[in-house]
Amino acid sequence: MSPIKLTAGGFILTLTFAWGLPGLKAQAQAPAAAFKAGVELVRIAAVVRDQKGRFVRDLTASDFEVLDAGRVRAISDLQNDLAGISLAVLIDVSGSMEGHLPSAREAATHVLSWLDTTRDEAAIFTFDTHLDERAPFSTGLRALPDSLARVVPFGATSIYDAIAQTARRVGAREGRRRAVIVLTDGADNASHLKPEDVSAMASSIDVPVYIFGIVPSIDNPSAEASTHAIGSSAFEGPLADLAAWTGGHVFVASTPGQRSAAARQIVDELRHQYLIAFESSGAMGWHPLVVRARNKDLIVRARSGYIAGQSRPTAQ
Repeated sequence: MSPIKLTAGGFILTLTFAWGLPGLKAQAQAPAAAFKAGVELVRIAAVVRDQKGRFVRDLTASDFEVLDAGRVRAISDLQNDLAGISLAVLIDVSGSMEGHLPSAREAATHVLSWLDTTRDEAAIFTFDTHLDERAPFSTGLRALPDSLARVVPFGATSIYDAIAQTARRVGAREGRRRAVIVLTDGADNASHLKPEDVSAMASSIDVPVYIFGIVPSIDNPSAEASTHAIGSSAFEGPLADLAAWTGGHVFVASTPGQRSAAARQIVDELRHQYLIAFESSGAMGWHPLVVRARNKDLIVRARSGYIAGQSRPTAQ
């Protein structure tokens, strides 16, 4: 596993690439409308950038190479013109978020502001030890529900369970670019599921998980005022692994400007996703995946594997 940290504009982008993760369960996905049925297809959401970090558009299937457990697989279909984004915004309202919840609401509002009111949809969820739907999936959602202004942070945190349940819900929104954005301080003390179980569920329906860290500068690894040693932040361990395994990543932001910039980058990335499909070999068990561009100067980020022919974890 190789973590890579990039900083820009004062926030930290953590990318952790996991290859051949033992025991990780994951991946055979909910079909987009144009994909053929009748065979077991593995579907991969992939983002491509050049060496300067710019999104790369207009690639075709012949521009990609997919290795399934080291063997090249033919790409059955590729789409980059899906109807829009389907986004689940998941906000931590546990006791540890006391003092941070206004910043989380601000970050969520920034995310909604970058959505297209005619084609993108979003839903709002909150969690402590339970998941609550605050606003159902709706096109044109621009503001958080009024009930969020009255929420008082309280209780323990079941972040992994909440992610698993939310990923399952957004996974049912077919024909769109889908994702879960989790706004949290990173603490977890009550989950039944392990991080690798949650990544398995999210990856099995091709839902990238973006972790949006809401912390003061003193707890932000990229900030000069941070008191955290490298590697000690809650956003540099299991949460970063979870994001990477599903094809998402981690942003940690401490100021309004950083939160606005991170929100825009997440939505921009979703809008530039390619959706790739290939036929599974049918062999049961864990299949490490490598998705790369034939042009070696391009950088592809996608989920790291899938599991074939076995059951997947379920949230409690």
